[in-house]
Parts: sequence; C-alpha cells; structure tokens
Amino acid sequence: MPTLKERDDVAEKAREVLETLLTMMGVTASVEGEKGATVPIAFNIEGDDLGILIGRRGQTLACLQYLVRLIVAYQVKAWVPIIIDVEGYKQRRYEALQALAWRMAERVKTRGVSFILEPMPAYERRIIHLALADHPDVITQSTGVGEGRKVVISLKER
Repeated sequence: MPTLKERDDVAEKAREVLETLLTMMGVTASVEGEKGATVPIAFNIEGDDLGILIGRRGQTLACLQYLVRLIVAYQVKAWVPIIIDVEGYKQRRYEALQALAWRMAERVKTRGVSFILEPMPAYERRIIHLALADHPDVITQSTGVGEGRKVVISLKER
C-alpha cells in the first residue's frame, strides 16, 4: 500500500500529464483533483465548451483517461487507478443509465417481452447489471462481441 506522500506524488504526476495533454489538444480548462488518501486518483476537468473532451457517448473521455493511465504507469512503473471526468459527465451518465435500467425493467415486466439495449462499453453494461441485480422480476445478461456487446433485460422464469 503506497504511503500518502507516494500517492500524492503519483497524483501530481497524473495532473501534470493530464494538463500537458489538454494543452497539446488546445483545450483551455482547469483540472481539479481530490486531495487525501482516496484511491483511485480522481480528476474533474472544468471549463467552457468541453464537449469535445467527452466525445460521442464518452468515448473521447475514456480514451483520454486510458492515455493518462498508460503514461503515468510508465513513469511510476506501476499501474495506478486514475479516473478522469469532465464537469460531472460520468456521474450524470451513471444516474441516467440507472434510470434507464429501471424504466426498461418495468417495460419488460409489463409487456412480458425481453428488451435489448443499445451497444455500450463494459463499464456502462456493468452499471445496468448492478442496477437490476436485486430486481425481483427481471434478469440481465450481456450478449454480442466487442463493441457490439449489449445488455438484454428479460423476465425471470417462475
């Protein structure tokens, strides 16, 4: 387990990498980080018109986070969990996916027909699965391969 100082040093390196990438992209924004012993290291990017950093369905943001993780891992010779968000996008998406999961579960329950959600990345499918894990009437499963994987919400068999 890293010490608080080591964790803060890694967080500072990650901030520098993120700020450098943003500058190279020509994006004017500020990077806010959480202080203290939290793991993973989390940053929120604030600024005007940052939709370009989020991209379609958060793909650009996921790639930016991946790049920062790779660069920092290379620098410190260890994998470090780093989360990057843009103006609270991930939290809003999380809440929207949970609401979608419950709406679709109710639709499946009412109509008695399975519902297939659009393809989504693994971390979003996981949100759907966890949101409905304790639902009394439906089950979820992922189907498909690669970027075409999607969640199927079905009635539980009696």
